[in-house]
Amino acid sequence: MPTRRIFFNRLALDSRIGILEHELRATQPLHVDAEFDVEVTQQVHDQRISTVLDYRLLRNAIVEECTQRHVNLLETLIEQVADRLMREFPDVRRVKIRISKPLAFSDCEAVGIEIERSR
Repeated sequence: MPTRRIFFNRLALDSRIGILEHELRATQPLHVDAEFDVEVTQQVHDQRISTVLDYRLLRNAIVEECTQRHVNLLETLIEQVADRLMREFPDVRRVKIRISKPLAFSDCEAVGIEIERSR
């Protein structure tokens, strides 16, 4: 079955994440990079978005999962995001997600976690 890749580069959002005292009191920026290999089940019809996976729905799920509640560990958050995406979007065959904290350390651009899931 053919696939189509949808991707997000550096989706920027504020999240309540972390175990340090200052992280428990305020949000901090996160960057999300994601790739989705989506099963192509029908021909694209330019006038009907229903013939493709609407990437707005993927973005909304990522944003909601990253901002709806405080999470202590980045590892926990990325697992929750991947689980939700695989559960809610059955046409997604593979997802690769990277979530990074750009302000975690002053001596590097960002630190983060990357995972990949497939069915």
